[in-house]
Amino acid sequence: MSRDAVPAETGGELKERLEAERAGLPFLVHRDGSQNQVVTPLAPDGPRLAVGRSEDADVRLDFDPEVSRLHAELERAGGEWLVVDDGLSSNGTFVGGERVVGRRRLQDGDAVRFGSTLVLFRAPGGTTTETLRAAGIPEASRVSETQKRVLIGLCRPFREDSEFATPATNKEIAAEVFLSVDAVKAHLRALFERFEVGELPQNKKRVRLAELAMRSGVVGPRDLRG
Repeated sequence: MSRDAVPAETGGELKERLEAERAGLPFLVHRDGSQNQVVTPLAPDGPRLAVGRSEDADVRLDFDPEVSRLHAELERAGGEWLVVDDGLSSNGTFVGGERVVGRRRLQDGDAVRFGSTLVLFRAPGGTTTETLRAAGIPEASRVSETQKRVLIGLCRPFREDSEFATPATNKEIAAEVFLSVDAVKAHLRALFERFEVGELPQNKKRVRLAELAMRSGVVGPRDLRG
């Protein structure tokens, strides 16, 4: 898998991401040399973090030959996180395709490229339900009762603390909501479009839909315990 894009999570990785978001602190997400997800919390009172191939780096990207030993740094200033590249790297640091010269403030959802490795910056404290809805995620009131039941069934496996949780299958959802498998498929197709994940590969749609449903509040913890 290429590191040119941040890949969708597996079920266990999605759970790890959601737990990091619930902690309320900024964090980084990237793939290591084996394509495993790595989540790095950013402490509000922590020191400046070094990014690079060096074994002393706080965010170690030793699998990427395009990353310098000390490639860039992350620092907190005035309640914001900045990425700093004062000419430390040979191949540059990029945010949104633009090269960082000196310092650049990071915003929630920014993809930072060090060498050929993409690192996602998340600041969940600033990600409100309203922000998510503005990005195209529907309000709970705009999802039909049957669609919500299908979403709850899809997300049900995430009520447990298993790192191997994955979204429910169509057959499992059908058994829970007392619909045919074909009816579940039809509702999911509509939900894929409503949540704007219809263009994703088939194996990634379900995980992304479950993530958005839980992050936006359309499916809440009480729903999954019911």
